[in-house]
Amino acid sequence: MSFFALGVNHQTASVELREQIAFNAERLSALLAEQRDHHHLNDMVVVSTCNRTEVYAIADNADMVLDWLAQSNDIEVKQLLHHVYRYENAQAVTHLMRVASGLDSLMLGEPQILGQVKSALNLSKEAHTISPSLNRIFEYAFYAAKRVRTETAVGSHAVSMGYAVAQLALQVFSHPEQLTVMVVAAGEMNSLVAKHLAEMGVAKIIICNRSRERAENLSQEIAQQVDVEILEFNQLADHLHRADVVSSCTGSLHQVIHYKDVRAALKKRRYKQMLMVDLAVPRDIDPKVESLDGVYLYGVDDLQSVIDENLAQRRQAAVEAEVMVNQLATQLVTQQKIQQAGSTIQAYREHGEAQRRSELALALEALKTGQNPEDVLKNFAHRLTQKMLHPTSILLREAAQNESPDYFEWIQNELADVFAKERKPKK
Repeated sequence: MSFFALGVNHQTASVELREQIAFNAERLSALLAEQRDHHHLNDMVVVSTCNRTEVYAIADNADMVLDWLAQSNDIEVKQLLHHVYRYENAQAVTHLMRVASGLDSLMLGEPQILGQVKSALNLSKEAHTISPSLNRIFEYAFYAAKRVRTETAVGSHAVSMGYAVAQLALQVFSHPEQLTVMVVAAGEMNSLVAKHLAEMGVAKIIICNRSRERAENLSQEIAQQVDVEILEFNQLADHLHRADVVSSCTGSLHQVIHYKDVRAALKKRRYKQMLMVDLAVPRDIDPKVESLDGVYLYGVDDLQSVIDENLAQRRQAAVEAEVMVNQLATQLVTQQKIQQAGSTIQAYREHGEAQRRSELALALEALKTGQNPEDVLKNFAHRLTQKMLHPTSILLREAAQNESPDYFEWIQNELADVFAKERKPKK
């Protein structure tokens, strides 16, 4: 049995193929339960996100895992063959650690992937499709991810527009829990801004969007984390003064936030500072707003230069993180080998003890029948020695017949060292 990691991601497969083999939590739970009850492959964790679907399993071979992935999604194995990567044992451990640490993500160092891997593990636990051995590998991967996060800078710099806006708000305002944020338009970019700011713990998010339905969809996604209010688009100017942070990304051909409206809003705020971020091209916010005292205005180019610099810093930090992950993976594999050796040694000792008891019983029975004690002891020693040396002799013969001489030479050298130590007189 080996530990396998097998799957596809944004680097190996198109979005169309990734969609074909993606799992939602409900379907995956049902499949895992079915796998546990009816199939041989029942020690597995499946990680499925928009950028990857991966199966981590302890199995006899990788083909079992590949077959399950194909059958579960009603596609042929040959459709996956040119897109699937597979790793075994030490390489699989390293890959899992890289994934959990964000080193294998489309956005280098992204923090969300760790939570997604933990959720995948919990699904397998609920379905009872995970052994203590596989669970131990995942827990060690989480430990590695935590080490990468705390001891390197791979995740400490903003490398997305949404995250950059949230970090900018932290720099301008010292108490995020007191902030009111207004997002003007609820498209993909501003949705990410709203989610990052909600996670940061702002007091309120006001969504101002032309489509009420899209605003309500975003509201539902963040309502558990933050107080949300929805405004009609024509109410924007009248409520602008309520916002400490404004993020606008409408896609309009004309400016939607005007100089006079911001000036009026500042007056109502008694010139309390505002952070305004214009993510739109063409611009949503009149650039003259920057001249107003108390307004910090940032555009796409301002943020992009910060992101480019931060991404370079992340890549530099990733080199250090990769070294750390490889070292931790080696440590885990070494620990596993030691544990396996320990169980083998224990079994060998128990086998020797059983042979000793068997031969001793025969010797005692011979003494009871009046046989010569010296002959009984000689016979006991000879038989016990023969039985104890028999397995080692077989292994030595098989090693000598092996095509590679390295294994036999290693055993010879190790035994020579043991004999030399035994012959060395004690002081």
